[in-house]
Formats: sequence, C-alpha cells, structure tokens
Amino acid sequence: MTSKPGERKLQILQTVAQMLEQPKSEKITTAALAERLDISEAALYRHFASKAQMFEGLIEFIEQTVFGLINKITQEEKSGVKQVEGIVSLLLGFAQKNRGMTRVLTGDALVNENERLQQRINQLLDRIEATLKQSLRMAATQGEMGTAVDVGAHANVLVCYVIGRWAEFAKSGFTREPMAQWAAQSAILLHR
Repeated sequence: MTSKPGERKLQILQTVAQMLEQPKSEKITTAALAERLDISEAALYRHFASKAQMFEGLIEFIEQTVFGLINKITQEEKSGVKQVEGIVSLLLGFAQKNRGMTRVLTGDALVNENERLQQRINQLLDRIEATLKQSLRMAATQGEMGTAVDVGAHANVLVCYVIGRWAEFAKSGFTREPMAQWAAQSAILLHR
C-alpha cells in the first residue's frame, strides 16, 4: 500500500513529537525513530537529509501554527491589552497541548543538535516579542496602560514569563501546566 506524498514525512514528524513528549525521554536517535516507525534508517533519510531537518520541520510547524493564530488575534481584537492577553494565553496553551513541541521551544530537544535550530527558536521568540511590543504600544495609545510604560521592557518580561512557564512545564515532567494560575498572573503582568 503506497502513501500519498508527504504523508510519511508528516508521520515521521508526528513520531518525533510523540517521542519528545516522554518526560524522561532519551536523546532521539534515527535508529530509535526508525524502530518506532518500523522502517529502516535509510527510509528516514529518503524524507529528511538529517535529524536537524526533522527538527526544522517541527519548528516550521510551530511557526506556522503560532503566527497564524497570533495574526488572527491581532486582526480580530481591537484592544491592545486583550491582544497581549490573547497572545500570551495562546503561547501557554500551545505548549500545554503540544508537550513535545514545548521541549523544542525551550531548546531541551535541541541540545547537541545543529546550532542553527536554536537560532530559529530565538528568531521565533524575537518575532513574538516584536508583536507584543506592537500590541503594548496600541494599549498605551488606547489609554489601557500608562503612557509611561516601556513597551520594550514590558514585552521582554512577558516573553521571559512564557519561556519560564514552558521550562517549568518541561522540567516538571509535564505536570506543572503553563496555564495554571494564568488568570491571576495576567492581572499582575498586565497591571490590571
């Protein structure tokens, strides 16, 4: 039985993500991945030239999903504060629903891999921070926050908060959920 083009590639990426969901997972090797998929390592390399390309595929999925949803929030929500709240909530919820992706976002899964992978995650975080700055500027001009707010510093604190919640989730073996206490903490972080 033949599969549609791209189907096996997607299956490989889903399996990598599932393997990353194991709280005490070992380093993902192509041998372990091939065994899990019941295919040869050579078959893996027909779809991905390297393990780094597999991680790039996961990062592309994260980027497309997260920024697609962020764009929807910024287009539909007219309040700057509500945009910020929606974006941070989205980032926390995404990690909670995608445990394996959380290990990619925190860099845990990228240790000893090609350094360009961590650079891509850093760029993703920079884009998120830039989007938060825009929403915070909007909130300031709308009078939802003090006009003296340093949007750069505030956006950075929010990104650091998100990264911290992701790390806590991953390091706890996925028991300390990122969304826990968000309602109370959002009031602190957004000065409400």
